[in-house]
Amino acid sequence: MKYSFMSFSCPELGIDEILSAAKRYDYDGVELRTAANHKHGLELDADANMRHEIKQKIADSGITLCCVATSCKYADPETTERQVDETLRYIDLAKDVGAARIRVFGGAIPEGTSREKAISLLTTSMQSVADHAAQRGITVCVETHDHWCDPAHIAEVMKRVNHPAIGVNWDIMHPVRVAGSTIDDAFNTLKPWIRHVHLHDGVTENGKSVLKPIGQGIVNHKRAVELLKSIQYDGFLSGEWIEWEPYDVHLPRELATMKRFEQETA
Repeated sequence: MKYSFMSFSCPELGIDEILSAAKRYDYDGVELRTAANHKHGLELDADANMRHEIKQKIADSGITLCCVATSCKYADPETTERQVDETLRYIDLAKDVGAARIRVFGGAIPEGTSREKAISLLTTSMQSVADHAAQRGITVCVETHDHWCDPAHIAEVMKRVNHPAIGVNWDIMHPVRVAGSTIDDAFNTLKPWIRHVHLHDGVTENGKSVLKPIGQGIVNHKRAVELLKSIQYDGFLSGEWIEWEPYDVHLPRELATMKRFEQETA
């Protein structure tokens, strides 16, 4: 398995420091979140020189930029067209800096918009960017998140789109916590399209999600590793820890837990 972490663990770090942390803690990759005031410098307004500099630093480090995590979302008819245009720009950004994937959301479904309408909007949006992504060697990964935590809803979109450049970012906690799914059910529903994985653990307290160390929450990460091994998954498992502990506390600990699970399922 290959492991990465999102820049939410260390939003205060520049790109050099993020890459150094990845090497220090033995991660294989990093995932950079855009449009979130992180200090890495990878944003849509980065000029050609900045993009080249970031790409070169990543290449020199030996660390993979596994994903550019965007906030693009498509379920609101008022903004769908603008979000599609932005997605096309993010595909170009990912190509310019050497990332193979971007992460997108389905997005919150506004009041008055039916689930079927939202599925249609997301499907059409992905169809609109699929060929552009394929031409640039990028996979657009829709996350199991917000109003798309039910794996069946994402699977329906994938079936309709039916394009190799469009896949799923399986956040393994959200279907369990929000949609009441099991790890096995979510995996079996999504496995033809899983191209990126987010990992983190937690519990619900007072109606809110609270992060916990892996193995101390509601998510069976060991079972997730077993299932991913069963399909020879060769993508990244990327830790997404937002506003949690200091990065030098959780990054080494969480990776050690995941590697132990991997050894135990060998």
